[in-house]
Amino acid sequence: MGRKVAAHAHGAEAIKRAVRAGVASVEHGSLIDDEGIRLMKEHGTYLVADIYNDDYIIAEYTRLGFPKRSSTRKPGGRLQRENFKKAVQAGVKIAYGTDAGVYPHGWNAKQFAHMVRWGTTPLQAIQAATVNAADLLGWADRVGALEPGKFADVIGVAGDPLQDVTVLEHVGS
Repeated sequence: MGRKVAAHAHGAEAIKRAVRAGVASVEHGSLIDDEGIRLMKEHGTYLVADIYNDDYIIAEYTRLGFPKRSSTRKPGGRLQRENFKKAVQAGVKIAYGTDAGVYPHGWNAKQFAHMVRWGTTPLQAIQAATVNAADLLGWADRVGALEPGKFADVIGVAGDPLQDVTVLEHVGS
């Protein structure tokens, strides 16, 4: 119907079916396999992985008093990150996504460092949140880059995010 569709998919088979059906992006993509990576690359499907969530859950939920079963690492957590790295190395399109409802508002920039830790360069992580996200949404003609005629939000940070991407966690510092 001419609409972009995002698939919320963790399992390998669900990811492949969604890609074959023509989705624009797969959110999470935790258990993507080599065939799914190949299909995503062939179809130009974006991977929008939230690879910071598990680390937050492990570090904070017990401290915050959540039940133990809520604060233990899910079996797919490490695998999701390893699969993210494989997808990056294979050249799958990556857009920034955080599933930010899991942790406090404003902490979503922590995703940048995790993306770098698991395979992107700082520039690729920043592009995932800017030009790639704009492309995924079909808005590349309006947002995503500092260019004449485009809308943009500009932030200030104390440092060079290409040298230390964590400076993006401290806007206006």
